[in-house]
Amino acid sequence: MLFPVSNIGKRSSDNTPEYTDSIPDLSTAMVNARAIRNRDPQWNRLVEGSSLRDEMGVTSDTIVFADSGGFDFQTSEVDTTPEKTLETQRRMDADIFGTVDVPLSRDNRQAKNQRRISRSIDLALEASDRHDGEEILLGSVHGYDPETVRNTIRYLEREGSFDGYAVGSLVPIRTDYEKVTKIILSARRATEKHLHVYGLGGVTYQPLLLYMGVDSFDSSAFIRSAGNRNYLIPGFGGEPMKNVENLSLLPCACPVCSTRDFEEVRGDRDLLVQHNLWALALELRRFRYMVAAGEDLESYLDLRFQGNEVTKRAFRMAKQQVRRLT
Repeated sequence: MLFPVSNIGKRSSDNTPEYTDSIPDLSTAMVNARAIRNRDPQWNRLVEGSSLRDEMGVTSDTIVFADSGGFDFQTSEVDTTPEKTLETQRRMDADIFGTVDVPLSRDNRQAKNQRRISRSIDLALEASDRHDGEEILLGSVHGYDPETVRNTIRYLEREGSFDGYAVGSLVPIRTDYEKVTKIILSARRATEKHLHVYGLGGVTYQPLLLYMGVDSFDSSAFIRSAGNRNYLIPGFGGEPMKNVENLSLLPCACPVCSTRDFEEVRGDRDLLVQHNLWALALELRRFRYMVAAGEDLESYLDLRFQGNEVTKRAFRMAKQQVRRLT
């Protein structure tokens, strides 16, 4: 399951388009609980009874995953508590809660990152103690090595009560495919519960995550890529539109591209955002189709990654690790 990141609550011109009516299999959204809580006019409307889904412009049955806003704490101190975050997530009527967490930085010394890992564990356990609702609670987990992630999940399993786990801090190291795949597989091996990966749901990582047994992931790639005028293509990745010449029709049959020419989409950032979101949805649909058809997934992914040497090598490494685990 893919959770498109909604920037509701953020002071940004990069608006998330309304999409749940037009892409029926994306009745999901990831939101930042801290950003919404700190946006006074919006928060006051929610307190007075306004619906978050109405504020977002999504359908009433949209599944909302509210993370704590931990990404905001990469360079600053935690300014919330598990109690306050749970209250915020519940007031928003979110379906899935992520625990307050303190992400790592590849620039930090090991000792500082270790303190952040321990802090995230303590915050997750406090949320577990305070959570008494029916909503799904995912413990946020961090670590730059497989052993730390595996041991953290096992410790949270013993000491707390969680419906699953969400692995973070991988975006800054996303180009180190070997490290990322090892960390994710260690998390998958540590628990049979729901496994979410924060921030890696783009067209390149989606098939890898699915192959490794990840249940859900979120992505803001459709917004960020559009901001750089990158056109996402399932099976290939992103291509800067400035590199393309002498093209009138686009290589996509989504509702955006099938009714517009190249120059119109290139000139309208909002249209490009909508196309990029369709590209993420189509990547997921392809994988689901291969599963439903009983096709050999490794053969499909060999073909899927054939055109890019970096991702081809990443899949080869993931395949070796998966086979060792089984």
